Amino acid sequence: MFPGVHAARTPDKPAIIAPASGQQVTYRELDENSTRIAHYLRDTLGLVPGDVVAMVTDNDLRAFDVYWAALRSGLYVTAVNHHLTAAETNFILDDCGAKALFASATVAETVADSDQIEVLAAPGHRIAWAGTIPGFADYDEVLAAASAEPLTDQPRGTDMLYSSGTTGRPKGIKPPLPQGQVDEVPDLVSAVFGPVYGFDPDTVYLSPAPVYHAAPLRYCAMVNSLGGTTILMDRFDPETALAYIDEYRVTHSQWVPTMFVRMLKLPAEVRARYDVSSMKAAIHAAAPCPAEVKQAMIDWWGPVVNEYYAATEAAGVCLIGSADALAHPGSVGRAVLGIVHICDEDGNDLPTGEVGTIYFERDEVPFVYHNDPEKTRKSQHPRHETWATTGDLGYVDDEGFVYLTDRAAFMIISGGVNIYPQESENALINHPAVYDVAVIGVPDAEMGEQVKACVQLADGYEPTPELAAELIEFAKQSVAAYKAPRSVDFFDDLPRTPTGKMVKGELRKQYSNAG
Repeated sequence: MFPGVHAARTPDKPAIIAPASGQQVTYRELDENSTRIAHYLRDTLGLVPGDVVAMVTDNDLRAFDVYWAALRSGLYVTAVNHHLTAAETNFILDDCGAKALFASATVAETVADSDQIEVLAAPGHRIAWAGTIPGFADYDEVLAAASAEPLTDQPRGTDMLYSSGTTGRPKGIKPPLPQGQVDEVPDLVSAVFGPVYGFDPDTVYLSPAPVYHAAPLRYCAMVNSLGGTTILMDRFDPETALAYIDEYRVTHSQWVPTMFVRMLKLPAEVRARYDVSSMKAAIHAAAPCPAEVKQAMIDWWGPVVNEYYAATEAAGVCLIGSADALAHPGSVGRAVLGIVHICDEDGNDLPTGEVGTIYFERDEVPFVYHNDPEKTRKSQHPRHETWATTGDLGYVDDEGFVYLTDRAAFMIISGGVNIYPQESENALINHPAVYDVAVIGVPDAEMGEQVKACVQLADGYEPTPELAAELIEFAKQSVAAYKAPRSVDFFDDLPRTPTGKMVKGELRKQYSNAG
């Protein structure tokens, strides 16, 4: 399925609604707009299957015109984080080999000088909406001039997205192109997650995250594929999200754990204001969710909380629902795509309960890192190239449930002992004074690294030595003393990406440069 099918069946049904502005696009409009852009890319710019189209935008509805134009033309579409600098944006545009660039004038700072790729400097290869950008064609004029004739050949394209770069320079994740027409070949997300979570034409899906990130982009596209309606927030706000659930009778939603925490920390009377009983599946991913937070969400919303463990790379997928989450607190579920292997540094399988690198075994290599064969090889098992990892550490229990301990890049080594900061983070976030927290290793002359908690306080709390000591003791109630922070520093804000991932590299730099 794809939007063109629903344009014929339910042409006036909203495909996407932007509640902050009141704008919406119907299935008829989405089909016609994406057809026109597809003609422009093919007929005017001469793009062919396998070429790349990039877009740098906020949560603008027109992003999905471009997305579906690419997917019905056999093209790759690369959505670029609009929070990046011009230099970082240029790196991605150069690395992916973009032949056309669509951008919102609201985030023009990152793209106004992005002409490192010679082809993008050619007239008509850069197109802007929501205003003007020097050197860019006007989107509305391009759309109006393009043909609306139905496309007779529509090979399915796919996305080529870049990792968020929390542990280094972003990596382009390039899957093989699907083989077949867009209305014949299902995408992986619709095939795996659609049936599990009950997505269908009656779905009303709330998307509170930026569309340049893999999960929001792919899930919104899945809703388009299946004929439902997406409620696209311009940015996440905890009370506004609850208000939209109530107003639009949202049936499905997707979150990251920090969003759960923000909603749970709203005053009880605010939370009680909104009816969330329409929710059938509240899906979360992107980062581990503390067991206590998940329990609190299930207590509030009912047994509709579902977690999946996956990555942009789509190396494999684990799923867990509310009942299993309560029976196996802290687990991210059992594998439904790929076979899980927990391996030591030499690639040997480890026994049940032992921590190692998580690999997913597949029948074929699911992705490569574009232009970086060394990183691709590092993501593969030493002896099995179809076993892939994204660098997460964890273990499995005797029932096959997977538990994450942390990313290998975040592990702290203190006095020769491996410490996984996620354990302390999961404990500290439950303290009422803690609004956000990151635990990192900082240089220590004696131990090599020392465990430090970086804390953003909730409203009404002041940073004091007494509170720091209280937080350390609070952590020790849940984790062994050697895993607990030795010190606490207070921050006005902590560096999270808009998709909810903590940028620990930025915090570590502050301490590595301190000396």
